[in-house]
Amino acid sequence: MTRLDKFWADAGIGTRSEVKQMIRKKLVTVNGAPATAPDQKINEISDIVCASGKAVNLRGFVYYLLHKPAGYVSATKDNLFPTVMELVPKGDDLFPVGRLDKDTEGLLLITNDGELAHRLLSPRRHVDKTYLAILDKSAEDDDIEKFEAGVDIGDGDLTLPAKLQILPDNQALLTIHEGRFHQVKRMFHAVGKEVVYLKRLSMGPVKLPECLEKGAYLELQDHEVDSLRNAVR
Repeated sequence: MTRLDKFWADAGIGTRSEVKQMIRKKLVTVNGAPATAPDQKINEISDIVCASGKAVNLRGFVYYLLHKPAGYVSATKDNLFPTVMELVPKGDDLFPVGRLDKDTEGLLLITNDGELAHRLLSPRRHVDKTYLAILDKSAEDDDIEKFEAGVDIGDGDLTLPAKLQILPDNQALLTIHEGRFHQVKRMFHAVGKEVVYLKRLSMGPVKLPECLEKGAYLELQDHEVDSLRNAVR
């Protein structure tokens, strides 16, 4: 949650004093109702703020979808390895949404929208994250039931129910709703398999485009950002 006048200023529409004047003239609405005061609390993700009938968007937020290659760490800074931030345009307030291991490839969102990132990573929101795993040996049918029931990965709590799909050639698709440390690898280890290759294919409604090369990125379109916001409401 944030103050309406701060949201206004962050969106680049005008100063806080200007929004106060517009509120007085009843030119500002929040979800269709006239705004009440400059310090009115709003949800910058789900609330719709309009000025003179036109929706106000946070111009300062950017959303990149990176095809993370192996060898890069999901951090803003690292003393030993290159970071994923070296692969996208520079921005002091940008950060990766969650972490992929250094040797894991695939979809990684990078943004400066802290509220949306927090919601995407919250287990309470049940945002699907789907991974392609190549294993040292094929997954078995009873692994499907084990993952659905939750497995013990050694940190005290069973994992939340996960969906496992067995593929040919020792491959598998795994969809989880959490983001615990090395979770996918630890889940397979718990059922006697080891992950030799791992790639994230999707996060919520956003999927990794097949044509996006490793190390390349694209900026999410407005409808894709909206779909992420809708997924965590």
